[in-house]
Amino acid sequence: MDLLDRYLQAVKKHLPWQRQDDILAELRANLESQLEDKEAELGRPLNPAETEDWLRQIGPPMRVAARYQPQQYLIGPAIFPTYWFVLRMVFFWAAIIYTVVSAVLIATLTPSWMDVLEAALRVPVVLMTAAAWVTLIFAALEFAATHYPEKFNKSALSSVNWSPSALPPVVKEAAHGGKQRTYAHAVAEVVFGALFLIWFLLFPHHPYLLLGPGAAYMSALPFQLGPVWIHVYWWVVALNVLQLIWRCIALYLGKWQRQNAERIVMSALGLIPLDILLFAARDHAYVLLKHPALDMARYGGALDSINMAIYRVTLFLCVVIGVQLLWRIVRQFLRAHRRRAAAER
Repeated sequence: MDLLDRYLQAVKKHLPWQRQDDILAELRANLESQLEDKEAELGRPLNPAETEDWLRQIGPPMRVAARYQPQQYLIGPAIFPTYWFVLRMVFFWAAIIYTVVSAVLIATLTPSWMDVLEAALRVPVVLMTAAAWVTLIFAALEFAATHYPEKFNKSALSSVNWSPSALPPVVKEAAHGGKQRTYAHAVAEVVFGALFLIWFLLFPHHPYLLLGPGAAYMSALPFQLGPVWIHVYWWVVALNVLQLIWRCIALYLGKWQRQNAERIVMSALGLIPLDILLFAARDHAYVLLKHPALDMARYGGALDSINMAIYRVTLFLCVVIGVQLLWRIVRQFLRAHRRRAAAER
């Protein structure tokens, strides 16, 4: 039944990941048994409205998942699923915001590896501070709900106007746990990847393919790209060729649904062009004057501003891609550990 599948999918998000599959199988068997009993009493299948009422009586997904959580003492089981959900969201956004702000601050100074190291070492402090505030707020709510039940409805924290019909649709999963990738999607990626590569190879000699009528104005500017961009360009071409070959081989071998290795490898290699921009350009000379002897006095200030802006954007992109790469590696490790733990049981 679609509504039951959607309900179980929502419960799964809040279960302990080590025992997620076992708990979900047990819960599915219990709920299907209850559903069969109800249908046997009525002598007919439940209609959608009756199914919603039945699931509403069972309780919100987070409250059902709380029964399988380890015992909590500071925060009770009624509001712990909400606390755990909020804590994870706060961790995620605190890490993202801190990374972005730190990257911008480092880029505005004279950057050094010591600055980057100090910013990285402050990450645990930021996360611990965020966790402390969230825990303090929910501990206060738990205290108020326990000591003043007549003024505080504890269940309101975990079941505010929830409706089974509002549950998201079931998302099909591939063997590795991600969204299922269709064959048409894989073919489209190969076709559009080939078209992009052809376009990318053409536009240095035909800049109007990228800039349109603006190509004529670019030729009239006193600036030109530095030699470092040639190395970056051919690295990007090589990465696109590698990705296209990888996807063609995966399509031929019937392994087009397995993208984890491709994403990790391409993210790691994608840092190389950015590193070239950061370290191979002497004095961050990304843009040069066509006639420096004539135009330095007039355009020198603008040239420095353009080059510094390119350096800061490149540094920011390097940090963002690095964080994404680290997250993908950690997530892949957790999935492998989870599969091994399930196989041992």
